[in-house]
Amino acid sequence: MSSSVLGLVRASHPEPAAAVTVVAGLLAAGVGHRPAGIAAVVLTVLASQLAVGWSNDALDAHRDAAVGRTDKPAAIGTIRRRTLAYGAGAAAVATPLVALLTGGAAAACATLGLLSALLYNWPLKSTSVSVLPYAVSFGALPAFVVLALPGAPSPPVWLVAAAACLGGGAHFANVLPDLADDARTGVHGLPHRLGPTGSRLAAAGLLLAATVTLVVGPPGPPSWAGLSAIAVAALVPALGWYIGRGAPRAGGRPVVAFRAVMVVALIDVVLLVASGRVI
Repeated sequence: MSSSVLGLVRASHPEPAAAVTVVAGLLAAGVGHRPAGIAAVVLTVLASQLAVGWSNDALDAHRDAAVGRTDKPAAIGTIRRRTLAYGAGAAAVATPLVALLTGGAAAACATLGLLSALLYNWPLKSTSVSVLPYAVSFGALPAFVVLALPGAPSPPVWLVAAAACLGGGAHFANVLPDLADDARTGVHGLPHRLGPTGSRLAAAGLLLAATVTLVVGPPGPPSWAGLSAIAVAALVPALGWYIGRGAPRAGGRPVVAFRAVMVVALIDVVLLVASGRVI
C-alpha cells in the first residue's frame, strides 16, 4: 500500500468511520432494506464519513502538529493537506449522489447530516454550540435509513430524538480525552467551557436520555432487558466516576470514568440497531 493511500486511510478516522458505517448498515437491515438498499445506505454513510474525517484532519493539521499528534498523517507530513482537501471534496460530492439512489427525501436527509458535520469541523467546533452539529448529524442518520426504505413512513420522532441525544453524548465523550490539547491550540467548544466534570455529566446525562428514549419510545411496554439497560446506563457512569477518583490518570484524564461513559454509548448503539426491528 502506497504512503498516500495509507495516509488517507489513517486520516479518515477509520475506527469511528467504520463503526458508524456498520451501525447504519445493521439499522438498514433491521428496518427491512433489501441488499441493494443496504449497499446504498452503507456507501452513502461511508462517503460522508470520509468527507468529514479528511476535512477534519486537513483543517486541524497545524493544531495536531503543535501538540505532537504522531497519529495524524497530515501533522507529521506523510500526506499533504491539499490531498486531504481534494479527497474530502470528492467524498462530499459523492454523498448526495449515492444517496439519490434511495430517493430525494433520503438524499436531502443525508446531505443535511453531512453539512452539519462539516460545519462542526469549521467553524462550530470552537463555539458554545459545538454539540449542535453532533445532535443534528446523529439524528439525521436513522432518519436517512428509514426514509431510504421504499414506501416507508416518516421516521419515528423517538428514534431521531434518541440518536440526537446519542450524538450529543458522543461529542462530550469524544472530546474528554483531548481537553488539555485542545485548550493549548485555542479550541473552546462547549465541552471546554464546561470543563472535565461538566463534560462527564453532560455525556452521562445525554447517553442516559438516549437509553431511556430507545427503551420507552417504541410501541408497547418496555422489556425487562430495556429496563435493565436503563439501570446500567444510570449506574455505570456514577460507579466509574466513584472508582476513578483514586484511579491512575492518563494525561490528567480519569480513565475509568471515561470508559464507563463509553460503555453506556455502546449500550445505546446496540439499542439503536435493535430498534430497527420495531419500526
